Amino acid sequence: MGVSVNEAVSTDPVRDHPPPARRRGGRGRSALEVALLTVLAIVMLFPVLWMIETSIKENRDVYAIPAKFFNFQFTMDHFKDVFVGAGGGRSALSVSFLNSVVVAGVSTVLATVLGVPAAWAYSRFAVKAKKDQLFFILSTRFMPPVVVVIPIFLMYRQVGLIDTELGLILIYAAFNLPFTIWMMKGFVDEVPAEYEDAAMLDGYTRLQAFRRFTLPLLVPGIAATAVFALIFSWNEFVFAIFLTSSDDVRTAPPAIAGLIGGTTVDWGLVAASSVVFALPVLVFAYLVRKHLVAGVTLGAVRR
Repeated sequence: MGVSVNEAVSTDPVRDHPPPARRRGGRGRSALEVALLTVLAIVMLFPVLWMIETSIKENRDVYAIPAKFFNFQFTMDHFKDVFVGAGGGRSALSVSFLNSVVVAGVSTVLATVLGVPAAWAYSRFAVKAKKDQLFFILSTRFMPPVVVVIPIFLMYRQVGLIDTELGLILIYAAFNLPFTIWMMKGFVDEVPAEYEDAAMLDGYTRLQAFRRFTLPLLVPGIAATAVFALIFSWNEFVFAIFLTSSDDVRTAPPAIAGLIGGTTVDWGLVAASSVVFALPVLVFAYLVRKHLVAGVTLGAVRR
């Protein structure tokens, strides 16, 4: 019995229609995922929203029972108290915020300036016992700050670095340097060494080739590494509270924590201080967001 080609192979386009039950299940699953993600976002963002709301409430609304979520009196006095003292001059909190900017900024720059060339050297050169050295560098971050703060305090007392901004800058840079080296080594590994070889054939020295050709390609990685280093220096609490004692040197984390205590707590001032303290890192991360995304995704696809 013969079968024609037209009968054996249909020329009509085959339409792939998933079963209705499956389609309904897919829509239901998507709706469930959206609902769960929405609940998770609300739970995670609620403390932040509550902090912002507390910072703009009158004191009587802050302590109101039951809590007022919407019908409260708006005020900016708490933010004014963050920067202006009771006598009209600068407040102690404003000095602490400025100290945090100086200490975190300088330590981040110092760790980046030292860490990027070190990462480039470990990536490009054949160093004896390279893996052992890298492991030793990373091992300095194994112990939390609270474990090593007492020995560091004793050493700082001997060299006169207690209660100084220089002492905080050095210890923050020392803790950020291993992280910077390890992060940047991965980024340097992704930049082909042939770029530098070609530049040296054109007459550049190795350092000139690194500065002119490799370093511009590392900007996304440097931005991503700098953000993480800045976050550590900005939020660090243990070293700041153990190695400083005066309001002229103390950074913002121990200064804000010092607001909580005694018989009464000005929660409006605490919330306003926390909002102001969170803004610089958020602004910095927003400004370098393009480099940050490119940096954290660099190396996702292997050559």
